[in-house]
Amino acid sequence: MIYYSSTGNVHATAEAIAEGAADAGAKVRLRRVAEHAPDKAVESNPEWRDHLAATAHIETATLDDLTWADGYAFGTPTRFGNVSSQLKQFIDSAGGVWEAGELANKPVTGFTSSYELHGGQESTLLSLYNVMHHWGALIVPTGYVDYDIMHEAGGNPYGLANPSSQGAPSKALLKAARFQGGRLARIAELVAPLRAG
Repeated sequence: MIYYSSTGNVHATAEAIAEGAADAGAKVRLRRVAEHAPDKAVESNPEWRDHLAATAHIETATLDDLTWADGYAFGTPTRFGNVSSQLKQFIDSAGGVWEAGELANKPVTGFTSSYELHGGQESTLLSLYNVMHHWGALIVPTGYVDYDIMHEAGGNPYGLANPSSQGAPSKALLKAARFQGGRLARIAELVAPLRAG
């Protein structure tokens, strides 16, 4: 699970996805990408500064995490309907491992958070998945595989999406995140032997 979170909503979803994957038997690395925003910007929002301090113990993602994993979940807040610059910078650094074929044929899913209910969530996820098409990854959307779980979580078939204007991720969204983490883990387990062969 590789994510960027400024105030904690994406982080909470990442933890739930990681729990679901671990419960399904996967070995999980929960990683955050480095913060590149200027201190002045971070200091302008106490929640941002507090969240960075509270999650400083979580290891920063490296390219080794990409080559190690059999599947990925990427999380980002939406930034004007697009991926955050912090996550995008990490993804953009993966050209070498992509060129070496290390990222192909691995299942991947995405998740996001925006302030408004319709604040660019689907656009952000589709933007994230554009990269995955180039990698040759196997996109695993939330879909409506379990309609009831996804409906209660907001019904976004592209990936989990939290409207932060309504507060921290709801119990329903976190339940859907655990479901999606388990689904990703099971698909990665099925695909891994095919990649090795």
